[in-house]
Amino acid sequence: MIMENYEQQLDDLRAGKIDHFEITPEQFQAFQRVYHAYPYRTQIEGKANIGGKITYHLRQRW
Repeated sequence: MIMENYEQQLDDLRAGKIDHFEITPEQFQAFQRVYHAYPYRTQIEGKANIGGKITYHLRQRW
């Protein structure tokens, strides 16, 4: 299995290059380490879906 570059996905999300990405239950623990160290994590939120997948997207700005 190729290891995902989670920090790059987070950066791409913040930059508007992507509008969301999904993390599977198998990826969750590896992703969480990167997510908790990410300095802009408060701008990103995840929504749990059926089957244990989590969709991360940029928080709405008002």
